[in-house]
Amino acid sequence: MARFNYRLQGVLNLRLQQEEQVKMEFAVANKNLNDQLEILEGYRKRKQDYIEEAYRLRSESIMNVRDIVDNNYAEKQMDVMILNQEAVVETYRAKYEMARLKLTKAIQERKMQERLREKAFLQFMEEEKEAEAKEMDERTSFTYTKRAKEQKEGD
Repeated sequence: MARFNYRLQGVLNLRLQQEEQVKMEFAVANKNLNDQLEILEGYRKRKQDYIEEAYRLRSESIMNVRDIVDNNYAEKQMDVMILNQEAVVETYRAKYEMARLKLTKAIQERKMQERLREKAFLQFMEEEKEAEAKEMDERTSFTYTKRAKEQKEGD
């Protein structure tokens, strides 16, 4: 039996390498997005802490105006930081989405090459079956002809 040799194996190997590279890029984009989301969540937690501190400062029997003003300023600063971080998160989310789309495309291209390889292999197997059947027919025909000659000579 002949050995199957896929003509486009180099292309398939290239697609596999590209897919692995894109997977790595996607993993980096995903990690970066998650890191930025953690920063944003930290800012929101700090703002919530400032809000709770403001409530506590305003509930005390003796109010310290300076602490209340400082707390109010810190809370407003957190609002600005949160807005800036939300913009950063959106940038990283766009990068993540681009990497995801690139990964999807790479997977589709690899699968297409694998389907082409599978079709080529099935065609190869069919051709091998046909060649084997032809060889069997030739053997049978040769054997039958040889026996027929031997019987004629034997008569």
